[in-house]
Amino acid sequence: MKHYTPEERDFILQHQHRHPAELMLQASRYPHLPVAELVKQIQARQKAADKLPTWVAHPDVVFPTAVSVEQTSSEATAAFKASLVKGKLLVDLTGGFGVDSFYFAKQFGQVVHVEQNSELSEIAAYNFKLLGAANIDAVNGSAEDFLQGFTGKADVLYLDPARRGERHEKVHLLQDCEPDVLQLLPVLFEKATTVMLKTSPMLDIELALEQLGSVARVWVIALHNECKEVLYLLQPHAGMNPTRQAINLMPDGSTQTLTFDKEQEEQASVSFSNPKTYLYEPNSAILKSGAYRSVASQYGLQKLHPNSHLYTSEQLIPDFPGRTFTCQGIGRYNKKEILARLPHRKANITVRNFPESVADIRKKTGIKEGGEDYLFFTTDMHQKPIAIFCRKATAPAL
Repeated sequence: MKHYTPEERDFILQHQHRHPAELMLQASRYPHLPVAELVKQIQARQKAADKLPTWVAHPDVVFPTAVSVEQTSSEATAAFKASLVKGKLLVDLTGGFGVDSFYFAKQFGQVVHVEQNSELSEIAAYNFKLLGAANIDAVNGSAEDFLQGFTGKADVLYLDPARRGERHEKVHLLQDCEPDVLQLLPVLFEKATTVMLKTSPMLDIELALEQLGSVARVWVIALHNECKEVLYLLQPHAGMNPTRQAINLMPDGSTQTLTFDKEQEEQASVSFSNPKTYLYEPNSAILKSGAYRSVASQYGLQKLHPNSHLYTSEQLIPDFPGRTFTCQGIGRYNKKEILARLPHRKANITVRNFPESVADIRKKTGIKEGGEDYLFFTTDMHQKPIAIFCRKATAPAL
């Protein structure tokens, strides 16, 4: 691992907000410095600025490649994961840059960070010391090799398998990721009472549950309404109907949570209606989790169509976990009618259960992005395509 001199560190800190390409063009001004190497650190810091503020705030923290920073958990999602488990020993079998390990270390007496890339393992170990995480042991090696030599029993084994194929293409199926958790399951249950698995939100949850079995709980986690990851808590004697939670971590630090299971979802009673005074769009965690009926049942809403996943009510539901709008009107998918309601030809467009994409609609109508108007193109309860004109809802005056 590269250790930076005080002058090199000062260069990184002084220029960490500059454009990397601009710095490279000016490299000749600093003939005594490895500018290309330092610019890589600057790029990584820029990518980490929002997701890893604790690391960026420390002047001596060393970052790996920008790609590794892109692939790591954010502090917000890592802190949430850590709040779900606690105990004496957790082993992070796919440690990476170490953000998850760092937050797990706040909940466990000891954490073992296992990482097969030697440079990344060394960087993580160095940063753990800088950040005061003294109860993390960094081990350079593969998950399989560590498990083979591990004679103890952990409270939790945590895995976030690499989702890159041999040609660095993105993969999502469990059997295509590294390590292959499906092959490791028997030994994982030998070495721990609980296994926590993180997967891509692109992986189908029902397929994962079928392949994994023994899943006690599922969390679908969104950050600021962008779905980031799905967590599976595996225990040897778990039942067949795990509790599911859709979690949206909000910018103000609050959390939107919806809890259900598959049986409740299938049995939830839902009615249908044309758009009423208020229109609701669930957050991305709810949509990914499949709580289409449960969200309607729990919040007393009606759906517009079985497959549209838009909801409506006459009275405002103030704590709805998603976006809430006031309906301004309903129209046909007709260019002339739509533009008559949009004198500035500008609106934020969403499609749900509609035969055309946002790009197609913008191309046909000439509507530009932005403004205070929101247009939802969807299918109503009578199977007709409609356009719903909306504005962001505000709480009624007392």
